Amino acid sequence: MLKDTLDFLKDLGGFIKERQNYWLIPLVVTLVSLGALIVLAQSSAIAPFIYTLF
Repeated sequence: MLKDTLDFLKDLGGFIKERQNYWLIPLVVTLVSLGALIVLAQSSAIAPFIYTLF
């Protein structure tokens, strides 16, 4: 599963570099960060601290 994820990120990086769609980088970083925040908020001891941010 990790290998598939890394392959996807390599392909995405190649696509952005080849097509010069650099405006996609902030969008991808924001979506990945938000996804990581959701995963951390559901299953960790830091959940109460994350909920106070919103």
